[in-house]
Amino acid sequence: MITTILMGLVPSFLMVGLGGAVRDRLTPAAWQGLDKLNFEVLFPALLFFAASNRPIAVQDVIRIGPAVWTVMGLALMLGYLARRAGPERFLDFAGAWQTTWRFNSAIAFVAVPTLHLAEVGQMAVAIGMAVPVANLLAVSALSRGGNLTLWATVQKIALNPFLLASVAGVAVGLSGYKIPDPILAPAQMLAHAAIPIALLSIGATMDWRALTRLDVFNGYLCSVRLLLTPAMAWLLCRLLGAGPGLAAVVILFAALPTASAAHVLASGFGADRRLVATLIAQSTLLSAATLPFWIYIIGISF
Repeated sequence: MITTILMGLVPSFLMVGLGGAVRDRLTPAAWQGLDKLNFEVLFPALLFFAASNRPIAVQDVIRIGPAVWTVMGLALMLGYLARRAGPERFLDFAGAWQTTWRFNSAIAFVAVPTLHLAEVGQMAVAIGMAVPVANLLAVSALSRGGNLTLWATVQKIALNPFLLASVAGVAVGLSGYKIPDPILAPAQMLAHAAIPIALLSIGATMDWRALTRLDVFNGYLCSVRLLLTPAMAWLLCRLLGAGPGLAAVVILFAALPTASAAHVLASGFGADRRLVATLIAQSTLLSAATLPFWIYIIGISF
């Protein structure tokens, strides 16, 4: 089983490596433009297509939403335990703290096909339910010393393209309406481009030497994101008797590396951008080992 899992993930890891190899072929501004395109157009198309392409049961939304919110709440509480070991300025700590509950959506869609128990549509629901809460928690934590007004904060969360696309896709899925193929085809074409571009960008913008700076504080936050939170999600799923499909989505969601753009939000509030960027790289690199492990655990547990 572990060989099958690794073979399923190897192409994606190679794409990340390719991004690192070709980073100098494009200017930093060009990579930022690709990130913007992915954030505003391609990935929302993927979320919408994944959620709207098949019927969604109301029960899925009712079960998945509270489950992923619980996962993020656990990560938030575990992450705060590192407060005394972190930066003295709370704003800098908050920038690092957010990496414990934020998640990389691109890696989620890469990992789902390696699990026969999880469905892409269910992961789209999970991401759609998690995005506004993750952003709300991050903005709230960073708001000390931030320069956003309450109204600007609300707009930033409510107009998030991931949220809008997920809500629209889930609404279509819940309605049972099947969008005609010629109309849905453009979204599908955009969706197919989202993951490769996201993986290339991750590799191009990542600090590949970040693991050499893995101190106690960073190591603990990465452990919360990659080990402790998925372990608690696994335990809760076992104790509560969660079904195989729900358990697979929730544990996989809990095991994802942190969001690749977390440093952008931190920088916008004046937090230490370098610290957050280092944590993102460390989390992403370490997930190459931890993610296959959790996929294997899911496969033998449910």
